[in-house]
Amino acid sequence: MQLRAPAIVCSSRPHGETAAIARLLTADHGIVAGYVAGGRGRQMRPVLIPGNSVEAELRARSASQLPFAKLELVQSRGPWLTEPLPAAAIAWVTALTSSALPERQPFPALYGALAGLLNAICFAPSARDWAMPLLSYETLLLRELGYGGPQHAPKEDDWQATLHALDAMGRRLDRYLLADRRGDVIAARGLLRERLGRIEG
Repeated sequence: MQLRAPAIVCSSRPHGETAAIARLLTADHGIVAGYVAGGRGRQMRPVLIPGNSVEAELRARSASQLPFAKLELVQSRGPWLTEPLPAAAIAWVTALTSSALPERQPFPALYGALAGLLNAICFAPSARDWAMPLLSYETLLLRELGYGGPQHAPKEDDWQATLHALDAMGRRLDRYLLADRRGDVIAARGLLRERLGRIEG
């Protein structure tokens, strides 16, 4: 296996004393896991922030081997991690993507949608401007995985209806995608929902 492609960091976990295993979303290869040497060091930790856009190069001798990954930072989401709402939203959508998608199956629509959603979360004036795109991304992910999704979206100027739609979607995601996954994945959505609920309707 050998590939070089733009990617979005969806998760990173420690491996050994100094390395990390990153799960990356690419347009043509879907989720790909890679071994990042020095991933826990000062130089690479900022690169492996979930939500970051990177240029990824992955190499493995066989398709069954975990590839070695070299990552170059293209766009950092680090500056938004100090903002409670954007930080919670980025943590949720990347955790969902990393947990729900099977490895090495292309989902080009999801890659484009996630890139656009992350930009909206970081650059929109308020959470009201990206709550509907977040709901749309969750719906698209369900549909791409064959579970269908709600047909009617709430009006964008009805904040309470948006929150109700997010609650309903949360139940669908928990039932269909995350029921047998680690609890901290859906807990990330719970934290986001709690913070969105503090916005006055």
